[in-house]
Amino acid sequence: MALTVLSITFALLLILGVPVVFSIGLSSVAAFLASAGGPDMIVPNLQTMFNTMIGDSGMNKLAFLAIPFFIFAGELMIYGGMADKIVHFAKAAVGHVRGGLGMSNVVACTLFGGISGSAVADVSAMGSVLIPIMKKEGYDADYAVNVTTHAALVGVLTPTSLNIIIFVLAAGGKVSVFDMILAGIIPAVVLTLCNLTAAYLVAVKRGYPKGEWQGWSAIMRTFAAALPGLAVIIIILVCITTGICTATESASIAVLWALFLSAVVYRSLTWDQFVAACAKAAKTTGTVLTLIGISAVFGYLLAVNEVPQMAGDWMAGISSSPWVIFLLINIILFVLGTFLDMAPTILICTPIFMPIAHKFGMDPVQFGIVMLLNCALGLNTPPVGTTQFVGCAIGEISVGQVMRTILPFYGSLTATMMLITYIPSLSLWLPSLAHHAL
Repeated sequence: MALTVLSITFALLLILGVPVVFSIGLSSVAAFLASAGGPDMIVPNLQTMFNTMIGDSGMNKLAFLAIPFFIFAGELMIYGGMADKIVHFAKAAVGHVRGGLGMSNVVACTLFGGISGSAVADVSAMGSVLIPIMKKEGYDADYAVNVTTHAALVGVLTPTSLNIIIFVLAAGGKVSVFDMILAGIIPAVVLTLCNLTAAYLVAVKRGYPKGEWQGWSAIMRTFAAALPGLAVIIIILVCITTGICTATESASIAVLWALFLSAVVYRSLTWDQFVAACAKAAKTTGTVLTLIGISAVFGYLLAVNEVPQMAGDWMAGISSSPWVIFLLINIILFVLGTFLDMAPTILICTPIFMPIAHKFGMDPVQFGIVMLLNCALGLNTPPVGTTQFVGCAIGEISVGQVMRTILPFYGSLTATMMLITYIPSLSLWLPSLAHHAL
């Protein structure tokens, strides 16, 4: 009874347009009330919900401090003017290729996504700079938006990605931040190469012009200007892989480094911008942590009602082939990702599908990367499509117009997803290498 109430209430609230965090919370309360067994049991069940939300399975974890630190570091980089320096380097490096601005866009969004760790922040920062420039230079708005929004998705796999932290916590201690950060590096490179290929092929088909080769001196000069900001990625990787500090401590170091660069080295961060960055980071942190806490209750209800076991039995009844099961998991995660934002998808689906994937031979770390890629694809797909809506707003074009020409870029992300799903070494080789070295 409780599971039925939970599912129906959650679906109805989403259909009615209620924000996800309230949909999760209200449906959880409804499920508790349905299973209370009488008025005398309502208060104890609500107390269980409260304890779950703030206890060890909810928000009361030291590791969660990494989330506000990563968010704050990204905001400081955005307000501190790193976007312009990365754009100049990308244009100098690949701007001379056919569809040079599109190629520059892919490289710039990839690099900035590695700093911000957020696809939405990447689209907001880089799209505001590059999309208007591309339109002015004669590139179609749909191309500019598609290139930007898909290149920005690389940020979900990079060391500063807060979604990596969320997945590690949702996995219940079965994977480490160390492994997930290393596991995302090669898939991030593969996705970037696929995005470059899609951007180039579309540029050739549409006859977009080549840019001018600026010479190696321009590449070295612009790289030197962008390097201090890009060093955030190196700092985090070195700190975590060498064991110098934890993910939370490395995130706090990233904040100090971002603040030092923006205020002292580049001197581009004003007091008003600093206050704005603090406010934006606080707002985002509050939203994410509230969602995590309430999702812990949702996950508790799923576990109590044996949803993972039922889902596993249902899939096993369809096929015993790991290839089929993995494809089915990908399809389900993609569909759910089109209706839910990234964090709730991770928090709700990880406890359900990770045990199933592991049962059929997929390592939990590899599943984490598959999960992140599926959620990233959902970010560019209506009705939620957060990054796509931001990109369309900047490009002053409708979502429908963008969707009509999105297939080559969907293809690049889908190809990456299939490679990561069926070639485990792409995500597991670096963690394995690091463990042997240590």
